[in-house]
Amino acid sequence: MSNDQLQILFVDDDPDFASACVRWFEKSGHSVVHAASGQDGVSESQKRDFDIAILDWNLPGLSGLELVQRMRDTSVDTEIIVLTGEGTIENAVESMRRGVFDFLSKPFPMAELERRCQVASEARRLRKENAQLREVIDRSKSPAVQMVGESEKMKKVFRLIDRVAPTDKPVLIQGESGTGKELVAQAIHQNSTRGDRPLVTVNCAALPEQLVESELFGHEKGSFTGATAAKPGLFEVADRSTLFIDEIGELPLMLQPKLLRVLEDGSMRRVGSEKERRVDVRIIAATNRNLKDEVEAGRFREDLYYRINVLAIDLPALRDRGSDVETMVEQFLGDQHELHPQARSALLSYDWPGNVRQLINTIERAKVLTDDEITIDDLPDEVAADESAVGEESGIQEGTLMRLQRQHIIEVLQQENGNKSAAARVLGIERRKLYRMMKQHGIDG
Repeated sequence: MSNDQLQILFVDDDPDFASACVRWFEKSGHSVVHAASGQDGVSESQKRDFDIAILDWNLPGLSGLELVQRMRDTSVDTEIIVLTGEGTIENAVESMRRGVFDFLSKPFPMAELERRCQVASEARRLRKENAQLREVIDRSKSPAVQMVGESEKMKKVFRLIDRVAPTDKPVLIQGESGTGKELVAQAIHQNSTRGDRPLVTVNCAALPEQLVESELFGHEKGSFTGATAAKPGLFEVADRSTLFIDEIGELPLMLQPKLLRVLEDGSMRRVGSEKERRVDVRIIAATNRNLKDEVEAGRFREDLYYRINVLAIDLPALRDRGSDVETMVEQFLGDQHELHPQARSALLSYDWPGNVRQLINTIERAKVLTDDEITIDDLPDEVAADESAVGEESGIQEGTLMRLQRQHIIEVLQQENGNKSAAARVLGIERRKLYRMMKQHGIDG
């Protein structure tokens, strides 16, 4: 059961009883706000977010049912526990039907009330985590590609990930488009203390400017045209987890103070609401812009820049990663396709301005175009251009290599008396690959 500090609203008009309850909960380390009337309780719930509301059933002004309904309207995420000195089955049934979590008749031991508050808090936590998971599933993309790389620049990136992941500090990932910034964010999150919760992701460049605030901070019903229901923002969805803000350099200038405030003290407000909400979110931001230049140009706040740039990771462009290109070609190619030497040469010599994303898309496109061997003709024109220009010059050499390869396969097959499994082992390849090579060279089997 959770022992975290609870934010409790206590609504009761008996000053002695209320004072005793407030002292008990504060002594246990919880934060308590007391209201002496139903209307005052509603007003307090409109100002801030509470984990638990403990409401007396018989208050001046609002009836018990009216107070419960008002609380439900203003604080849908707050769990309600109702207290009464005149407990009846009818009251209990009706209050539960209105969304009350628990019902307790006076008198009772204070330890029992605290226990029930902890149970209610755990139920609230589980409900929020389920909402997080649903939101992340709704936004989920195709499975992430695993990061690979043996170059010194990537080894440095991997070392930085290992160092920054266990901390709770903001991280800024910088690099050209397509270099794998989201993969780095996923690796940091998965290796952090928050890794058992889903990573929540938002791309500022993919949202219309007028919707960014609502997406990040949520909105209340009727706060703008089309807001037909209240909706939590991604900061609430990511509570106690990690929020990855991609292309943070695209964040509108007018929203940057609001983001800065969340980073400083965890407080935020939905669009159209005066209620202060608190969240516990780790921020990982990414950008393909030079944020120092953006600060100098007045498009990005300097204080926000230094706040998110506590820990920085610079991702190298694919053209600067040496043999990593060949490693990735093999990974993305899989074992169902072969790569013609001329196509391989084109892939390895291209400078990849779109980085890893462009390489993945190029190979996936080529795999769709052929069932077997990927040739230079299966590659996009911009990738194949340089290799095609030297193709005629290398044609004779390539033909010689192909003849030598064919002769070697025939000799190994003869040596193994036509046993393809044994021949594949001698050649150091999978049997399926041997069949494809025999077909490619016209070797009868």
